This record gives sequence, C-alpha cells and structure tokens, in this order.
Amino acid sequence: MTHGTIFHGTKIPLQKWFLAIALMANAKKSLSSYQLARDLGMKQKAAWCLMMAIRTEMGKDNVLLQGVIEADETYIGGKRRKDYDREDGEPRKRGRGTAKDAVLGAVARGGHVIAQLVSNVTGETISDFINRFVNTEDSELITDQYRGYNEIGKEMKHETLNRSEKWEAGDIHTNTMEGFWSFVKRAWYGQHHHYSTRYTPLYLAEACYKYNYRETNIFEKFLTESIT
Repeated sequence: MTHGTIFHGTKIPLQKWFLAIALMANAKKSLSSYQLARDLGMKQKAAWCLMMAIRTEMGKDNVLLQGVIEADETYIGGKRRKDYDREDGEPRKRGRGTAKDAVLGAVARGGHVIAQLVSNVTGETISDFINRFVNTEDSELITDQYRGYNEIGKEMKHETLNRSEKWEAGDIHTNTMEGFWSFVKRAWYGQHHHYSTRYTPLYLAEACYKYNYRETNIFEKFLTESIT
C-alpha cells in the first residue's frame, strides 16, 4: 500500500505521519522539530527527519506562473539586528552584498509563488529563473530597478518601480512578493532561528506549497498526491 510513497519503509506509525502533515499544514509560521517532537511524543531527530521528508515531497510541486508577475530577491540568514549596531557606528549592510543566502522569487498576482536558492543575483541567473518558472510570452514582469532584471526585460514586457521615490505607483508594485518574503522570514525568526544553506531549498518548498494552496485543504491535497 505504501510502496513508492513517502511512507514506504518507515518505522514511524502512519498516524504520526498524518498528524505531522496536518500540524505543518496548519502552522502559519511553520513549526520547529522540537515542537513536533513534543506534540507527537518522539525524539527531536526523528521529528526533524520526518519534517524534511514532508518538505522534500512538497518541493516536487510543479509551478508555471502566468499573468502579472512580481519578481524580487531577498536574503536569508543571520540574526535580527538593529540597523546601527557596529562599533564604528556605520549602518550594517543589508540585502545585496551580504553573506546571507540569496533567494529569488516570483509570484503571479492572485496565483502561485515560486522561490529558489541561488548562488548569485546576476542577470543571467535571474533570466534563467524567470524563463524556467514563468510563461514569458503571456506575462508582464514587474520588478524594482536593479540592473540584474534588465536582461530578462529584453525578452518580455517589463515594468519597474523606483522605491526611492514612491513605494507604489498604481499597479506597478511588488507588494505581493514582499508579503511572501515576510511569511518566509517570520518562520525563520519565529520558529527555526537557523537552518543551513544545504536545507534552505526545503524550507522554501514548504513556504511556497503552503502559500500556493492556502485556500485549499492542504492536508487532503498533500496526502492524495503523495500516495498516487
């Protein structure tokens, strides 16, 4: 019955698997392995492995965005700090140029989101990302004025916003994408506090999956897809 599924060969009772899936699906700010271990009465390491298996399955979801697409990048890692907390009094560097993990994201307004760990945010990387996950022929891209988006802007309709002058100019904004980044970072600061670059894609997969199917029964959807 479980052959070829996420549950194949597991020593963990299926009831605990189902409870773990339900708890993760309903945790808006994600869930720590320590909390899940307490909830299910199991060791933390076993709970962590179970959660990573669920995130891996979530990462198999296929997404192709179309329509009005907002794209942006963010940086994950480190601790929440004050803007001015260095000994020399200079502002701490944020965003591009930090040592944090770089993540590219794109979201279709009223639709799905995709986010992916990248090694850099050059024009080539951004162009490859957009071409992979967006139907460029039937979509309009909205970004900030970072020059890394210029290359993909030659391939599809592209509008930019100038954040130094105005945060939102009518429909030219990336508020939807910014909202998703807030969702990702609340999980980082509120629950996980740290995860290595090696596992960043899996935590992003969980965030995307829960965002994309937030108006459906995620538990039922996940269970149905994982056993078929």
